[in-house]
Amino acid sequence: MSASKVQPKLIIHGGAGLSLKSKGGVEAVRKALHGIVEEVYALLQAGGSAKDAVIKGCQLLEDEPRFNAGTGSVLQSDGNIRMSASLMDGAVQRFSGVINASRLKNPIALAEFLQNESDRVLSDYGSAELLRELKIPAYDPLTDLRLQEWIEERKQNFSKAMAGTIAEPELTGARRGTIGVVALDAEGQLCAGTSTGGKGLERIGRVSDSAMPAGNYANGRAAVSCTGIGEDIIDECLAARIVVRVTDGLSLSEAMERSFRESKERGRDFGAIALSADGAIAWGKTSEILLGAYHTGAIVGDTLEWTTEEEVSGSIE
Repeated sequence: MSASKVQPKLIIHGGAGLSLKSKGGVEAVRKALHGIVEEVYALLQAGGSAKDAVIKGCQLLEDEPRFNAGTGSVLQSDGNIRMSASLMDGAVQRFSGVINASRLKNPIALAEFLQNESDRVLSDYGSAELLRELKIPAYDPLTDLRLQEWIEERKQNFSKAMAGTIAEPELTGARRGTIGVVALDAEGQLCAGTSTGGKGLERIGRVSDSAMPAGNYANGRAAVSCTGIGEDIIDECLAARIVVRVTDGLSLSEAMERSFRESKERGRDFGAIALSADGAIAWGKTSEILLGAYHTGAIVGDTLEWTTEEEVSGSIE
């Protein structure tokens, strides 16, 4: 690696929520996350851009049914699946996304296309028109588990605030599902992507944070993807707040610690993953767990069993 190159870094997440009680469940999620991290990092190691790595990682996570994005997305109260996703290329500080898109396999693909358009965020109708324009085949992301969840909740008149969002029997208490990828490439460029099926059982047309800068943001200094209660993330403008703090001079770990400490005091419920241009990797949570995994170039690690009560953020150089 020449002096002008940097060591690529990568961190991903598959949601945040309540404690994982089953060791077997933890290991199943760990295997899925580590496999995706290793596959995406190979792309970075081969010279791929941060943007290409984020798109690839989001697609792999969307295709994994245990996560609430793409295949395996939860149903809204009317029994339909509406997905949101966004991509932010820190190299050019450009945001794109789709809100409440349906009938497609990978919402991140639409966000990718919109990066080069003059109109870069589309709602449900615009997303459907774009699907037809691009001739992307229709796809049903519904799984049997999600359908059964919705049927059971319908019997209870949708009394829960949200659906379960981990497709493992041992992990149904782990919710607030979203997927996200943040990458730093060998050229020192950052990118972040986030995708979700929503919180499930919500009012028709509800918009998540995942297609907003509140939940997905990047510039030349830092990049952040969030997961958790979307309304809490929006109220804190979490991703953008962390990036701005790094841009204004805080280290990534300081920006994460301050932002999550403030959020915890306000009773927020969410998590986030982040990278900075100097190669720092960081994560934070106010929820019990964060389904995150990372690659430093030397080691693959994760946040699955990081449950220290006194801490709200962690980091690794």
